[in-house]
Amino acid sequence: MPKKVDILLITLTSPILIGIYEDKKLIKTIKSEKKSSDVLPLLFKDIFKEYVVENFFYANGPGSFMAIKVAYVFLKSLSILKDIPLYARDAFYFNENQPIKAIGKLCFVKIASKIETKKFQTVPEVKFHLPEELDYNEFTTNVTPLYKIGAVG
Repeated sequence: MPKKVDILLITLTSPILIGIYEDKKLIKTIKSEKKSSDVLPLLFKDIFKEYVVENFFYANGPGSFMAIKVAYVFLKSLSILKDIPLYARDAFYFNENQPIKAIGKLCFVKIASKIETKKFQTVPEVKFHLPEELDYNEFTTNVTPLYKIGAVG
């Protein structure tokens, strides 16, 4: 009988990260350097062959507008079609609250609970990570993407 798992998806930068969690613990990591629009259907086809997915989680931004849009539309569609709950969390949760590149030298920053843009002389490199354990309390059912496109300056 296939394992029952939760799936966490982070598509905001390359590589795409997919975490597979059993009993809230990370049991497998999938990374891909390919474009999310090309590779997500193939990766999830394999995931559904091997596992019974109980919940979807994803980083809903801020970050690349297209990456957020693709992840949201993809997971929201699967959520509806397969009747699997979808949850979200802002991207800062997955990179220790570090700045996230917006455009040019502008980055998204999170101060308290407010997300805004800030100009940097040198844009920091962003690295996201999958938590070793899923804490359901850190996620919300408000899965709307955080497109936070600020004024370009």
